[in-house]
Amino acid sequence: MFDLKTYVTIKQQAINAALKDLWHDQASAPPLLVEAMRYSLEAGGKRLRPILCLSASEAVGGSDVDVMPAACALELIHTYSLIHDDLPAMDDDDLRRGRPTCHKAFDEATAILAGDALLTAAFEVLAAAGRRRPDDALKSLEVIYLIARGAGYSGMVGGQMMDVSSEGKTITLEDLEKLQRLKTGALIEASVRVGAVLGGGSAQEIAALSAYGRHIGLAFQVADDILNIEGKSELLGKPVGSDKARQKATRPSLTGMDQAKARAGQLVDMALEALGIFGNKREPLVALGRYVIERNR
Repeated sequence: MFDLKTYVTIKQQAINAALKDLWHDQASAPPLLVEAMRYSLEAGGKRLRPILCLSASEAVGGSDVDVMPAACALELIHTYSLIHDDLPAMDDDDLRRGRPTCHKAFDEATAILAGDALLTAAFEVLAAAGRRRPDDALKSLEVIYLIARGAGYSGMVGGQMMDVSSEGKTITLEDLEKLQRLKTGALIEASVRVGAVLGGGSAQEIAALSAYGRHIGLAFQVADDILNIEGKSELLGKPVGSDKARQKATRPSLTGMDQAKARAGQLVDMALEALGIFGNKREPLVALGRYVIERNR
């Protein structure tokens, strides 16, 4: 039987080691900036996006070594987004993963610059990996494109703008799904697709894994909506009920809790159905898909 806990622990250790290696040539950078970047990056995140990237590569026969730079870049981008999401102009959160948010631990200006630096560093990592593999230049450009689309105005940033704009307003379920597919789902889908591309997947395999990532990405946000109501603060590392306090549009607020849970389960079922062509190689992705809606933080 597949042991997800052991699998995730091994992957997290490898990812964390690779992330630590990024700091060896930072002597010329302002120490406070590097400290703030590391403070948020090493705060104990799940590393879900890089793990999904590595797992997708495995499913198509790729190796972790070839995919690790992209996996690290995805975590750098995710961490930057959390720093900016917590800022007073956005969600104004004091806690993240049980610790003071970056702007509380340092100051608002340092937090903004730390987020900017992490985002920029992500593309430096991707470009550096591409320079080491000139024969795969087109593949490297495709990866940079996919991650930029997932993270930018057509993905995560666009979804965040929609989220901010919808506070205190009534929106349709269709608009909510669009918001959540962009805000959370786009970078998760990109993570899976990038792993498939770098792992050498066929067009059919890349399409199947992209469908998996698309459904898992939305399911993750629906699960977050549910946890913001039913979760425990000590496990989440931040207060529950913040979505309601800010009058955010969420799946439970629009459809009720039972339908929200049913939708999350439906999305995971659709994601797992897309993995049928991978046989036993799909086990990590199947377990990760179920984890998305069964997690408690």
